[in-house]
Amino acid sequence: MGMTGTATEAEVGQAPNHKLMDDLKTVVADAEELLKATATQTGERIAAARASTEASLKAARARLAEAQAAVVGETRVVAKAADDYVRANPWEAVGIAAAMGLVLGILVTRR
Repeated sequence: MGMTGTATEAEVGQAPNHKLMDDLKTVVADAEELLKATATQTGERIAAARASTEASLKAARARLAEAQAAVVGETRVVAKAADDYVRANPWEAVGIAAAMGLVLGILVTRR
């Protein structure tokens, strides 16, 4: 729930990006483990597979770093927008926080 349209779009886009980054980290870790496990194997096909995997791993690491930088940048923009909104409208922000607290309190006591 954002204060501006941009914040809402960023918040909606963050969940899939976070999941994608987690999945990519898992793939990178699995590929690194596979490379370690096949380090003692020899043969032309194994060498070609290792080289291909290492190249893919390097590219995946670069994309992961770019994705993390983008998410951090978006998060900073959203945080700055929220901070600006609260500073410009302090009483509205207090009212919104109180309303959210009331709704959460009602939901918690229902269970």
